[in-house]
Amino acid sequence: MSALTSPSTGETLTWSDDDFEPDGRYLLDNSRLLGPIMLMPAVIYIIGLVGVPFALAIAYAFSDVTVGDQSIDWVGLRNFRDVWGNDTFQRALRNSFMFAIVSQVIVIILANMLAMVLSANFHGKRIVRFLVLLPWTTPIALAVIGWLWTLDNVYSPIDAALRELGLLGPGTMFGPGKNMLWLAKPDLAQLSVLTVHVWRTLPLATVILLAGLAAIPQDVKDAADVDGASFWRQFFYIRVPLLIPIMTVAILYGIVFTFTDMTVVYILTRGGPIDNTQVLASWAFFTGVEASNLAHGAAIALFLFPLLVVVALIMLRVAKRAETV
Repeated sequence: MSALTSPSTGETLTWSDDDFEPDGRYLLDNSRLLGPIMLMPAVIYIIGLVGVPFALAIAYAFSDVTVGDQSIDWVGLRNFRDVWGNDTFQRALRNSFMFAIVSQVIVIILANMLAMVLSANFHGKRIVRFLVLLPWTTPIALAVIGWLWTLDNVYSPIDAALRELGLLGPGTMFGPGKNMLWLAKPDLAQLSVLTVHVWRTLPLATVILLAGLAAIPQDVKDAADVDGASFWRQFFYIRVPLLIPIMTVAILYGIVFTFTDMTVVYILTRGGPIDNTQVLASWAFFTGVEASNLAHGAAIALFLFPLLVVVALIMLRVAKRAETV
């Protein structure tokens, strides 16, 4: 209960908080209902876009559904056992880990270098930042088609440049032949896929680390300069420890994007040669859609879920520990 005395009339006015509570006649005046109402469109969108397909994938993975027979008959764990015993699945699983881990190690090293360069003041910095961000803004399918032309087994401009330099041909360090055959040889095909993944995820990691560098207090940098700390001492003892949480976020995003991506492999190599570049996402598509075995395709796709959950938990735990240090 509150009271106020009027200075002119001397009358005392009293009121309580209940007098200002909404009476429920106006929906937007009810704070308890307003929040859920505002969140409802996002919840519906997430359920429709993610929840329904995920539930359908679980139902397919434990059934014998195919494109020709879409009746869902329970088969238990049979699909998972069949998939796990497949040699192509084992190779796709190894490739998924290899592409995700190796590419992100390279990305985090290059992103630190780029972030340090782009955080400095120099003429044309905005243009350079735009060029660095360009791979991330380009649609992935269009970008991979460009890489497909660049790595073409016959008309590759990289091969033409190597020929002009005298590095490609009989008797050179590359051995006999007139073409590198980037997408036809297993090792070079894996290197090509790895290169595209690095090229694609490097801009995002660079932007994240740039934000982290900007968040380092200026007085910390000034104190290090006054103490005479060298560039490498400042980098390893100041910047890296302070950037570990933000680097963890960048690595997490990169691993998720790389692990779940099938566009690069599908357009560039279609899993070849001889499944040497096959990954779980592309193998799930080839098995479930192109081979019409929806049950096996769903089972392959579900192997991605626990792996990504484990990766996310580990990375977030590392980030939380780094913040408390």
